[in-house]
Amino acid sequence: FPGIATVAVLWNEANPNEANPYPALMFAQTEAAGRTLGIRILSLPLHDASGVQKALDAALQGGAGGLITVEDPFTNNHRAQIVDFAARHRLPAMYGLREFVDAGGLLSYGTHLADLSRRGAQYVDKILKGDNPGDLPIEQPTKFELVINLKTAKALGLTIPQSLLLRADEVIL
Repeated sequence: FPGIATVAVLWNEANPNEANPYPALMFAQTEAAGRTLGIRILSLPLHDASGVQKALDAALQGGAGGLITVEDPFTNNHRAQIVDFAARHRLPAMYGLREFVDAGGLLSYGTHLADLSRRGAQYVDKILKGDNPGDLPIEQPTKFELVINLKTAKALGLTIPQSLLLRADEVIL
C-alpha cells in the first residue's frame, strides 16, 4: 500500500532450522524485498502462544503501517487473534493463507492448498501402484491464489485498485 514506511512481519521463530525452516526463510525473503523497496521491516518473531499479543503490540510500538503474517500451523492456529488485532488497530494486513481472509483479514496470497492436496494424493497413488518414492521428483507448489476481502478494505478505508481485483482468484464482498 502506497505510503507505508514500516511493515511488521509476524513469523514463527520457534524452530527455524529444525523441522520447519519455512517461516525463517520467508521472513528473510520479506526482509530482502523490504530493503529493495525502501520499506523498513519490523521483525515480530514468535516462540509460543504467550508471545503473540506481545509481538502484535510491538508492531504498534514500532510504528508499523501494515502487517504480514508468515503462514505456518502456529500462526494459523492464532489467526482469529491476529485478524482481530489488525482490524481493531486498522492495520492493512497480508497473509499467506486464505483462512485468514475467510476470518475477516484483508488479503492473502499463497499456495492453493486444494491443488496441493490433489497433487499429494497423486503422489501417494504412484507410490501405492509400486513407484519407488526415491525415483519420484520433488515437486514445488505451482498454483497460488490471491483472495481479497472488500468488506475489510472498506472498514479500513482502503480502495483496492481495479488491476489487483482483476487478478484475484476470489473477492469477498
